[in-house]
Amino acid sequence: MTNPATKAPDQSSAPSGEVQKTSVSALVSPQGVTTISDVVVQKVSGLATREVSGVYALGGGAARAFSAIRERIPGASASASQGVSVEVGEKQAAIDLQILVEYGVSIGDLSRAVRRNVITAVEQMTGLEVVEVNINVSDVHVPGDDESGETTDSSRVL
Repeated sequence: MTNPATKAPDQSSAPSGEVQKTSVSALVSPQGVTTISDVVVQKVSGLATREVSGVYALGGGAARAFSAIRERIPGASASASQGVSVEVGEKQAAIDLQILVEYGVSIGDLSRAVRRNVITAVEQMTGLEVVEVNINVSDVHVPGDDESGETTDSSRVL
């Protein structure tokens, strides 16, 4: 007699609440296989994150400093994948973002908007299923923080 608890699960015995996908991925067909590079998912994720109002920049302090130097070099441009790391499989992707937010923005609302925008962009452009988008808020941008080093402290007597 076979114990039902040790029986290998099949497509018809999915636990309630779980959806078993039986369709073939758009990336795999009888005519061939399409692979998506990590760099593609990084760039799409970075651009989709920057589209959300309230995101000031991506990346940690060192990455932003390096980017500021690179932007001063003629012909160089900011990296679209800065502050983004991904794991890409055959059918799924997981994304980690490191962001700097504008002061006064609700971080919870911003996180939901960023997740929604990144998932939509990556899934529409690549056909990969995004299983998670982890967001690390590394800093808050306060207006005036990035202005020149001139001090305008009016309490000083000259």
